[in-house]
Amino acid sequence: MGIRWYVCFCVLVVSTVMNAQTSAGQIQGILDAPIWSPDELAGHLRQYLMTRVPPPPSASSPAEWSAQSARLRRHLLDDIAFHGWPKQWVDAPLRFVEVETVETGQGYRLRKLRYEIVPGFWTVGILYEPERLSGKVPAVLDFTGHESEGKSVEFKQKLCIQLARHGLLALNMEWLSLGELRGSEPGNSHRLSAHLDLTGANLLGLFYLAMRKGLDYLYEHPHADQARLAVTGLSGGGWQTIMLSALDERVALAIPVAGYSALVSRIEFVEGDLEHSASDFFVGQDYPHLTAMRAPRPTLLIYNAEDRCCYRAPLVKPYIYDHVKPIFRLFGREDAFAWHENTDPSDHNYQLDNRTQAYRFISRHFGLPPMDDEKGVAPQIKSHEELVVGLPKDNLTILGLAKRFAAEIRRPPVPAAGPARRAWAVAQRERLSNIVRFNRVEVKHPWAKTNTKNKGLETRSYRLEFSDGLGASVVWLKAIASPDDAPTTIVLNDKGKKEASGQVSDRLNRVEQVLALDLLFHGDSAPPRQLRFTQWLSGTGVRPLGIQAAQLIAAARWLQKASGAPTIRLDTTGIRTQVAAATARALQPDLFSELVVHQGMSSFQYLFDQPVVYDEAPDIFCFDLYREFDLSHLSILAEK
Repeated sequence: MGIRWYVCFCVLVVSTVMNAQTSAGQIQGILDAPIWSPDELAGHLRQYLMTRVPPPPSASSPAEWSAQSARLRRHLLDDIAFHGWPKQWVDAPLRFVEVETVETGQGYRLRKLRYEIVPGFWTVGILYEPERLSGKVPAVLDFTGHESEGKSVEFKQKLCIQLARHGLLALNMEWLSLGELRGSEPGNSHRLSAHLDLTGANLLGLFYLAMRKGLDYLYEHPHADQARLAVTGLSGGGWQTIMLSALDERVALAIPVAGYSALVSRIEFVEGDLEHSASDFFVGQDYPHLTAMRAPRPTLLIYNAEDRCCYRAPLVKPYIYDHVKPIFRLFGREDAFAWHENTDPSDHNYQLDNRTQAYRFISRHFGLPPMDDEKGVAPQIKSHEELVVGLPKDNLTILGLAKRFAAEIRRPPVPAAGPARRAWAVAQRERLSNIVRFNRVEVKHPWAKTNTKNKGLETRSYRLEFSDGLGASVVWLKAIASPDDAPTTIVLNDKGKKEASGQVSDRLNRVEQVLALDLLFHGDSAPPRQLRFTQWLSGTGVRPLGIQAAQLIAAARWLQKASGAPTIRLDTTGIRTQVAAATARALQPDLFSELVVHQGMSSFQYLFDQPVVYDEAPDIFCFDLYREFDLSHLSILAEK
């Protein structure tokens, strides 16, 4: 009896030691400790991105550059902007409706217009038209930026009124999510345009179609001189200006104001909006190339010296103006390429100094009398309500359009189990690898940061450096007495390892060793303003999801080699780590034994139904992913 009791007691003691019996509180401090500094992480990402910056435009003759421009124009439109868009929408005839004409008695009239971007999705604009209109006159397309008032913002009205008073046509365009389209928020938020990417329709296509329709309208206007069409705008309007005027040769003159910069400037100062960095946009070309594509047509670049928003003049000029001037020189048209740095008021603006520069540039290159005196314009400014055009009650939104694309997705059925299923899986893994731009990496060096070893538990913290120069944060934990080849679980949490103490403790108490891992853009491995970095990665042809899958696979191999565990279990909390883990497991099914998901989703459709905005899960919005795969397909691919 005594011997039996002694044996049972020893088994109990060994079991207790082996299990380590940790609590979440015991390991919380270990998981809380930061491994990367935010600045260090951002520095690594900047270095990675700098290797992907295209070289500046160059050519040895006008003919060579003209040929390059033509190729770039076709590529940017056909392969990027209109990727995934129905051709009948791209080539659709104009649908403009004149809602009302307002006679001002001040030498010009307003025509309130509504037009269709794509079937079911309408926006609005105001045409400022000279009161006495005869013959052919120049026409100017005035784009809205990120001004909440949209087309009614004061400086846009002043610009359009002044142009119309001097005999020009001026079309004041509304922009998605601004002005009258704000009423559809959040459905028209630009942060929901990434849902288009997910369905396989490049988000740039929608923005480009919206801006091009305005140019089409002016081009077809019976009184517009088709040889004297101009485009201008501030901020997001400046971005639209360079985008349209570079890609559409009908634009004779362009004046973008504080609207864009070269990729290197964006990386240096973490600037830019989602639509500015469309998927694959920076693969082989950059905004200096778009600027150079204007040659030899008149182009005035206006930037503000101390812009509070973005794109400060002295920091932009070396890449956007200095690098492009030689291209205009090839054509003998240096006079057509101008630069103005605003110092009054110097911040983000299209106020009188900048408008005066625009008036003078337009007058000079369109052969018009001076028109830079705005006397009498200010009293004619109208309220937002006075300029309302009106939209259909059932008008589509950006999100609504993405949902339409999602609903139309049709995937071939998955073959039944057997040889057909295995062949399908091989082909689909290759397709998945291409979509997420999977590039295998290895752990180049595990930089040890710290360790603990007490109360039956040992831990080590590392910054994993991968062979591509990027990194991840990890904490390895195991019971001191547990065998080196104990079962292994990698724990991931959308909020980072510091929120994973419960899951980590649970696996340790099951006599497992655990790797609490923060992949790039999660927890410790998330840089400040990470949304910008994810945008630029996608723009340079990289997919954040592919990076994460590669890091997870590399970390698992490294852990497997160190621990001797034959396969590794995955435990995730949240939709972001769920998708990263599901992707890695689908690509390397022999490496992972199972995937357990907490607080996940059953389908990518969840992102549309909630909706989940880009800011909340930027890595999930992988171009073309949902068009080809849902989570159920990834699960099937993970079958051994």
